[in-house]
Parts: sequence; structure tokens; C-alpha cells
Amino acid sequence: MEIIPLQYPLTAHAPAIEAVPKTLAIGHFDGVHRGHQNVIRRAVEAARVAGLQSAVMTFHPHPKEVLGQGEQYVTCLTPLDEKVERFRRLGVDIVYVVHFDIAFAAVSPSEFVDDVLRPLAVKKAIVGFDFSFGSRGAGKTDTLRALGQPDIAVEIVEPLMLNDRKVSSTHIREALAEGQPETAEQLLGEPYAIRGTVVHGEGRGRTIGYPTANIEPEAAYVMPRQGVYAIMAEVKGKRISGVLNIGVKPTFHDQLPKPVMEAHLFDFNSDLYGQSLTIRFISFLRKEKKFGSIDELIAQINSDALQAREVLSAYK
Repeated sequence: MEIIPLQYPLTAHAPAIEAVPKTLAIGHFDGVHRGHQNVIRRAVEAARVAGLQSAVMTFHPHPKEVLGQGEQYVTCLTPLDEKVERFRRLGVDIVYVVHFDIAFAAVSPSEFVDDVLRPLAVKKAIVGFDFSFGSRGAGKTDTLRALGQPDIAVEIVEPLMLNDRKVSSTHIREALAEGQPETAEQLLGEPYAIRGTVVHGEGRGRTIGYPTANIEPEAAYVMPRQGVYAIMAEVKGKRISGVLNIGVKPTFHDQLPKPVMEAHLFDFNSDLYGQSLTIRFISFLRKEKKFGSIDELIAQINSDALQAREVLSAYK
């Protein structure tokens, strides 16, 4: 799979553009959830039928972050490199990463079609039903169809519904904020994951019989609700079950500047400092709470570990 960065206007980057006829799925695709997957799969399938290359166009950073339309969009469900890897798994040939800035935000719908899609030799564009483009989102799906004539066909993919609600990145963010990783998994098609580096912490867990890996996220991920979770960790290609706390450790601190992630991995004793691992959130066990003594905390951790083992034993 080829990854091609683009910046508007494309004429400044013409040497990087090979105008090979292609299908193109267009969207930000944060999370690459099951609805996004439907759009991308249609681009791949249509390309195969027509003998074309399949491509995805995504935008970085998030348009709403650049336009100041929501502080929440500073965080993401999938950092760019993870997003691109999911495109690869879906069988995409080319990924165009468009640098989204104020200049690109001012592009009109017709300029987007004439100055971006046509130079890329797009023969068929595939978008979701609620796709909008161009300055202030003025272009809608009908606009794209009209502007694409006669050389760019347009296919609109209908929304994927789950429990009478559209599968969306917003729904996933809400599920995570409410401590519902199971719902997030249904929407994503896989457990929500955060990749991080193991850093030195206070070392207290080892003294009470529960050594923990303190994890510093490697990107500005959407953080799930604070509390205790049953997790699966991927370490050096191995999957290890465990329990994780996101919080401010109120038993030991009156206030921390930000929540921390601490994972206890079952039946695992290797040194992980400085290593990267991926945490997959399986089930929310309880809220974080302040305990009156260390013995109370240890008793609760014992209970959490037993509950997590039970949850994870049934997890496929």
C-alpha cells in the first residue's frame, strides 16, 4: 500500500501524484469503525470490478480541530498511523493524507472536485450518506454527484445502524466516556485500544503484591471513563490479560495533574520499561474510589483481579 501526503493546491506537489484511474473513499474516518469500513470496502470492491486501483482520502489534522469547532477533536480514536494500518488491512492500494489547514478549509466544492479529485484521476468516489465538503461544508452528496458529471461517478453508502442508532465516531466517544467498552467494540468491530509506552511510576504496586505497568499514551487518544477495566494487552506479539486503572489514585494523592493508566498483567513478570504495548479495553469493572487503608485497597484489587479473570476467560 502506498501512502501519499497531499497539500492544497496539488500543483505544488505534482511530482508526487500519479494520475492512475482509481476509486476513492473520502472521509476523516476517525476510528475506522464498521460504518467507515463499509465505505472503504465498497471502494475496494468497485476498484476490483472495474480493474482500477482503490484509494482512501483522509484528512490530518481533524478539520474540526483546525476550525476550532470542538476541543474534543484534539483527541482521536485512531492516530494517523493506526488509521492507515486499518486501511491496509481492508485491502486499500493508496492512501492520500491531505494536510487540512485554513487554506484547504476555504476551498469551494467545485474547486475540490476540479482541483483535487480530477487531477488524481478519480473515476468513482464513494462517500457516506452524511458526507460534506468544501468551504463551511457547503457541498453535500447531491453536490458531489452534480459536480462529478460526466467523468466521476459517485456512490453514496447508507448508514450502518446498531440498536436503532447510526454507527458513528461520536457514538463511540460517548460510549467510552460512559464506561461502555463493550458498546465501543460493537461499533468498531474490535476492542477500543490505546498504544502506550511503559514509564517509571511510583513503584507502589510491587510493594503490595500487584506490580503495575505505568502507561504513557503515545498519542492524544480519547480516554475512556476513569475507573477499573478488564483488559487484554499486546506485548511483543503476545496477548496477556490483566486489569487496568485509569485515574488519580485518590487513596494516595489529594490531587494529580492528570489521570494515569496503570495495568497489572496476570502471570507476567518481565521488565517492560521503555517498551510499547497496546491496551485493549474489554469491560468496565467499577469506578475509582478512595480507600481508608492499604488493606482495604488490596482486598479490592484482589476482587478486581478475580472479576477480570472471569470476564476475560469468556472473551474470545
